[in-house]
Amino acid sequence: MGFRYLVSISLLFFLISCGNQKKEDIEILLQVWTEKEILFPEDLTFTVKGKDTVDFSVAGKYKILTYVDSIGCVSCKLQLGRWKALMKELGEAGGASVKFLFFFSPEKRRDFLGTLKSEDFVYPVCLDEEDRLNKLNHFPSEMAFQTFLLDSDNRVLAVGNPIHNPKVKELYLRIIQGEQISQGKESTQIMTEVGMDATSVSLGSFDWHKEQKATFTLKNTGGNPLVIQDVTTSCGCTTVSYSKEPTHPGKEITLEAVYKAEHPEHFSKTVTVHCNTASSPIRLSLSGDAK
Repeated sequence: MGFRYLVSISLLFFLISCGNQKKEDIEILLQVWTEKEILFPEDLTFTVKGKDTVDFSVAGKYKILTYVDSIGCVSCKLQLGRWKALMKELGEAGGASVKFLFFFSPEKRRDFLGTLKSEDFVYPVCLDEEDRLNKLNHFPSEMAFQTFLLDSDNRVLAVGNPIHNPKVKELYLRIIQGEQISQGKESTQIMTEVGMDATSVSLGSFDWHKEQKATFTLKNTGGNPLVIQDVTTSCGCTTVSYSKEPTHPGKEITLEAVYKAEHPEHFSKTVTVHCNTASSPIRLSLSGDAK
């Protein structure tokens, strides 16, 4: 393999986004999966929107493999809009050297196909109805660890979902662009502190057809500008808008979260804010009853 990446670097990034998982558990997981070869079943079939079968090879200099099962909200897990944005960004960074391998295990086939069509996702995907890929490799149960950056020999260079964690995306980009990752390289990021009026909002009961809004306020209580690097949501039904400008010490920034129910449900959604503070990522929550 052309590069050898230290587990400690990947561990640092995952500790940022997996606060409720023990440090030692994550370290063991990364030790197991780093440089492990991913096995692919024979006679794979890739389709576009579940209809047109296409000739698609899993070979490539770099590959981002993501596995999605049917447990829970399918559209929340897929987040295809964010994948399309990432594919464009990584394509510009790595050219044709990056291939995306989407493997979906669709017990809820209709939900998968509906999401592919509604998002107009035209990249080839494998609808692995017998879950053969997972049975060969025994992926971790945690969704955050079911996405991998692979080399040309299908060996794991890094683990983690780049659409949910900007640090993982940064790591993938650095590897694809040929940067050596060293343990001694320290972050030069300028840090500050943040205070919040509330980290959770209840929207109560409402007509599920009607869009709901909630606001969260972050105050820069430190001595340096506060920079929001990325905001991710646990579901595609939740979007967040905010100013991209740095927030100066003593000033506040407002994040507006918009929830649009896809059907009646009791819900609890998470908004994750990545910023230049020791407490990052900051997790915010929205809950309510869409009736």
